[in-house]
Parts: sequence; C-alpha cells; structure tokens
Amino acid sequence: MIYSVTGKVIHTEAELAVVECAGVGYACKTSLCTLQKIAGKETVTLLTHLAVREDDVELFGFADAEELRTFRLLISVSGIGPKAAIAILSAMTAQQFALAVATGDVKSFTQVKGIGKKTAERLCLELKDKVAGETISVRGQKSIAAPIGGGSVGEAITALEVLGFSAAEAASAVSKLDPSLSTEELIKHALRSLARS
Repeated sequence: MIYSVTGKVIHTEAELAVVECAGVGYACKTSLCTLQKIAGKETVTLLTHLAVREDDVELFGFADAEELRTFRLLISVSGIGPKAAIAILSAMTAQQFALAVATGDVKSFTQVKGIGKKTAERLCLELKDKVAGETISVRGQKSIAAPIGGGSVGEAITALEVLGFSAAEAASAVSKLDPSLSTEELIKHALRSLARS
C-alpha cells in the first residue's frame, strides 16, 4: 500500500492533484480543502488511500492525517463512496464534519451535491460513535479526544471543544443553560455567552 507521496505538484484541476515523485506522476484525487492547502507550494506530501475495485484503482491524497481519517470514516458508511466522500470534504473541513456529526446536523450534509436527506441521516447515525473515539485537532492546539455522550449537554460541550474552546470554557458556558434544551440550542446559547465574555 502507498502510505504517502512527496514531490512537486505538476498539475491540479478540480478534485485532482498530480505529484511527481522520482519521475513518476501520481494522480491523487483529492478535496478542495487539500488543493487550497497545497496551492503555491513547490514540494508537498500527500497522505494517501489506495482504493482497489474490480475495474479500477484510484489513489486519494490528503494534506493532513485528519482529512485522511475523515475520508476513511466516510467511505465506511453504506451508500457513501469515494466520490461522495470527496464532495463532503470539499464542502467542509474535518473539524466541521466532526461537529456536524456530533450535533446530528443533517442539513449541513444535504447541502453537499449528491447527498440526500436519508443518506445524511444514516451518515450521522453510523458515524456518531466512531467520531466519539477519534482524536480531533483544533486550531493547531494539541489534539483532544472527543467524548460524545452524556446527552445533549455532553454533546454540546464536545462540539464547543471541536470549535476551539477549552473544556473548562465549554463546560462553564453550558452549565449555565437549561439541560433540557436540544444540543443545537445549547451550542447556540453557549456561543453567544462565550462571544460576550
């Protein structure tokens, strides 16, 4: 299996970057987020996923481990293939994806071309527990484990941590609110409170 490719970017187009390594150009299907990260760089390293099917072999490349992990989570969902996973990762970052799954934000996924409501609901349902065990890097800070659980309060705290607030800040803001509110309402009110302070 090809773990990564390092070399000069010799061609890019929508959802594709070609990286030349030792005279061989590797066509890596990729997301808009990765294309933006590698834009203007002479030498890049893409972490890769090799997809082998009966009639095709495709190489997918990503600028960081977070995005590669998210891609692999997405293609583990029935009905989500590599093309749909790339479309989702072109529409949102790995952190935004984790937040959308944590809060059950189906609407964010249905805005992606080719993702219907049923697929978006299945995606949130199937990945909620998996995302709980993933480590999410936030704004260059040390990585945090996202412990999703404990009802809407726990989910709201986790979502705020994903957005870059410390566990203490998130817990403090959410603890002042009515615990019977939905996760989305808790996050909305907590964000207002944190913005003021």
